[in-house]
Amino acid sequence: MTPPDRPSVPLSATDRLFVEFQSALAGRYSIERELGRGGMGIVYLAREVRLDRLIALKLLPPVLAAQPGPRERFLREARMAAKLSHPNIIPIHVVDEIASFVFFAMAYVEGETLTERVRRRGPLTPNDAARVLREVAWALAYAHGQGVIHRDVKPDNIILETGSGRALVADFGIAGQVSGAAALDGGEVIGTPEFMSPEQALGEQVDGRSDLYGLGVVGYFALAGRLPFQGVKPTEVLAKQITETPRPLGEVADGTPRRLAQTIDRCLAKDREERPESAAVLADQLGLALEQRKELPVALRVFVKRGGRLGGMGGLLYILTLPMAMGIAAGIAPRGMQVAFAFLTFAAAVSVVPFAMLVGRARRLLASGFNPQDLSVAFRTELEHGREERVFEYGREASTYERAMRLLAAGSISVAVVSGAILFSTPWDVLRELYGRILPGLFGWSMFSALGSSFLWLTRLNRRIDLDTRIWSWLWQGPVGRLLFRLARPFVSKRTLPPPTTHRATELALGMAAERLFEELPKETRLQLKDLPDIVRRLESDAQRMRPRLEELNAALEGAGERGRLSGQIASDIKARRDRVVVDLQAERDLVQRRLKDAVAALETIRLNLLRLHAGTGSVHSLTTDLTLAREAVKEVDLLLEGHKEIEQELRRPEQ
Repeated sequence: MTPPDRPSVPLSATDRLFVEFQSALAGRYSIERELGRGGMGIVYLAREVRLDRLIALKLLPPVLAAQPGPRERFLREARMAAKLSHPNIIPIHVVDEIASFVFFAMAYVEGETLTERVRRRGPLTPNDAARVLREVAWALAYAHGQGVIHRDVKPDNIILETGSGRALVADFGIAGQVSGAAALDGGEVIGTPEFMSPEQALGEQVDGRSDLYGLGVVGYFALAGRLPFQGVKPTEVLAKQITETPRPLGEVADGTPRRLAQTIDRCLAKDREERPESAAVLADQLGLALEQRKELPVALRVFVKRGGRLGGMGGLLYILTLPMAMGIAAGIAPRGMQVAFAFLTFAAAVSVVPFAMLVGRARRLLASGFNPQDLSVAFRTELEHGREERVFEYGREASTYERAMRLLAAGSISVAVVSGAILFSTPWDVLRELYGRILPGLFGWSMFSALGSSFLWLTRLNRRIDLDTRIWSWLWQGPVGRLLFRLARPFVSKRTLPPPTTHRATELALGMAAERLFEELPKETRLQLKDLPDIVRRLESDAQRMRPRLEELNAALEGAGERGRLSGQIASDIKARRDRVVVDLQAERDLVQRRLKDAVAALETIRLNLLRLHAGTGSVHSLTTDLTLAREAVKEVDLLLEGHKEIEQELRRPEQ
């Protein structure tokens, strides 16, 4: 009640709602503050009185709670989501309605949304993005297995826990309604337009693959810092989701590993049949994107980091001792030849000796069992590893200091060129009469400034983009590198050649070779064969998944044989049943062997056709035909791997 001598100040709608809601919850929850709000609810931070713990309360807006349809849907789907229990899903404690208020209480997670993280610190590193997306995919896979579709996967619904960095998904099955979409499902659709799948925008039936489309948009945003589709009105965004294809992520987010970019691009396919088969499959693919960086053998790691370079303390000592070597050469030279001997020593020291050292480095790599072709993947992996650290420490964009040094270097070089041209094209007496000592001084200072600022700019640039590794990568993979390996090869003895440092499965070797050959194709050809890397990756992944399956089947057959010999007293009908199971097990093993052979053969065919394409004897059309056949092989393998393991379960059944 306000004092009579003061005019009453009306509560705002927000404050009134806060007070009324808190009044209804008195004794159960104590609301502290509002955390945020959206189309389907207002979230408050509250304390549960009985257990004295912090929770988050999500309140359905009163305007929606007054409508029977949204109210019932909110309660039904919130209660369904409350049954989910997964480490990457924010648990819902209770779903309730008091008076006119409809709400649910969920665990409070200290952290920030993925949207806030990207807005505050910029795009995620590829490693962090793959980890977050995989954890969300795990959560979606679990929910889909329980029959729950999220329908509103977006960065605002993904919480990054403070400290652990764990990703947790909120608001399962509780999506907002988008009005003004009259041509799309009678005036409203469910979800957020920027993250909505085409079938969802059209009002069609959705399934788990619709959530994967939303997760693809999330990955696009997390790595590029922008959305693939934006518009002024919801209908404009929805129309783009249905009709337009986003730019490939690799073109928008420079530095994203190709496999990760292709996985996310595949999630954004308009046709749901072209997306990953399930969230579990997507999680496996993201896991491969994370783990492929660990596959680089130690010999290649050492070569790209140190072995294939010149420098370090040895290089510094070499430079310091060079004047001494020049002096010794001049001292032993015949009279009148001292300068020539010193110059020849210098020339040999900066050309022949480093070249011979690099030939020795190439010989050592060859002796370790690796070829020059392996360096493409090795240098790319090294750049990707270092990029994450450099982005974290120095950012993606040039700093003010770096831009200032670059501008100073460009200006100084321009002044040095102009003043030098005048200085060396004008007679000395005329020069002194016109400029005195000003022009020579200007030339000297501009040269000094150009050298100093260029050095400082290149130092900062090298920190941000690892210019040093890029230069050495260009040298070793170019004509100079091929010459170094050609000169080193005769010095590698086959009798002393050690075995490879790591075992590389056939499918991995073929996959790496196919990727390297694809990268060396012209850009136009790569665009025509844009599906090739994804098919190679899937064949490689399927072959790797079938190998342990084949081992399991062989082990099961061995166990079945042993038990058959030891169980002489078993009843005849049980023996017959076990014999039938063994026969089925053998048939499945043979099928897995054939599918493994088909996958490896498809990889080999792709590699050979790429080689023919490089040699000029193949065509894009024939390779496209083989890719179609390989795609069919992938589907057959996926069907095989998704089959139930009923035979093994039957075999493990206790004997009676």
